Formats: sequence, structure tokens, C-alpha cells
Amino acid sequence: MSVVNQPMPKQLSKRQMESPFGNIEIGINESTATPCLWYVEFVSQTSQKQLLDDIEPSVQARQILDETEAQLDAYFKRQAYDFNKVLAFQSEYGTEFQRTVWQGLTTIPHGQTWSYLQLAEHIGNPKAVRAVGAANGKNPLAIIVPCHRVIGANGSLTGYAGGLDKKRQLLEFEQSQVRLF
Repeated sequence: MSVVNQPMPKQLSKRQMESPFGNIEIGINESTATPCLWYVEFVSQTSQKQLLDDIEPSVQARQILDETEAQLDAYFKRQAYDFNKVLAFQSEYGTEFQRTVWQGLTTIPHGQTWSYLQLAEHIGNPKAVRAVGAANGKNPLAIIVPCHRVIGANGSLTGYAGGLDKKRQLLEFEQSQVRLF
């Protein structure tokens, strides 16, 4: 099952890349008429062996993998990046509410954090704080859709699929970058 509790595609192309905070895996669903970005997530060293069973990416999937890796690489090198280029290939999975929350996450400015309440208010549903938290936790596109920028109302770090250490590292990385400019 994927992070959004949907079955994994029958045809999935994957690529791993190194980042300053650990390996990242990019998954492309090739079971659809047009390949689409299925997930971006931090992975452990032990999952690397699973790459042996993957299919050879199609030309279209390779283009998505290349673009996603290039944008993430630019992000980590503190260069200009445009995750909208990657989001153009995003899969249509998730509920309408989840997609609304994920879209809302993309509006949190680089180097800033919002509480779950701020995000709920931003999407026009201030009473849905818990549902926003649940949708945030189902985000399949780590870093690209910056769920790591959401924190508790008291400023504490709350859950992150990559682990709280990665969340802390990403926030410190982004905040130090903002201070550079």
C-alpha cells in the first residue's frame, strides 16, 4: 500500500537519489495511459535492494524522473528550483479534501512554518484541523509538497513520515537558506 492507502501500481518505475539528509526514492506510476508521479519519499538503506525488481522506465517516466531529480538537486544545492515543473506530473490520487490540503501546503513560503490551524484556515476550513493533519500525513510527495513545514500550534515538531529528525533538518536547512539572502 502506498502512503495514501491505495494499492501500489502494477507498473512502477523508481529511482533513488542521495540528499544531504538521506536517500530519496521517486516513484512513477506507469500503469496509467500517461505515466505520473506517484511518490517522493525518504528511504532507508535496506530498501535499496528492492530496485532490482523494478521495470525499466519508459521514455515519459524517465523524463519525469529526470525533472524531479533535477529540481530536488537544485533545492538541496540552494539553487533556484521550481517544484511546479514536477507537480505538473502529479497523480490524481487522493480524495478531493486531501488534494486541497496538499495544494495548500505548496503555498507555505520557503523557510516558514504554519500550524495545522493556519493551514486549515488557509484552505477555508478552520474547523477541520484534525482532518488537515491526517491529510498532511498522507502527502505522497515529500519536500515537493512541503508537509514538513507544518508544526504544532505550540511550535513543536509533530509527525513526519521521514522521521522528526529529517523534519528538523529540512526546516533548519530552509531557514538557514532564507537567512543567506
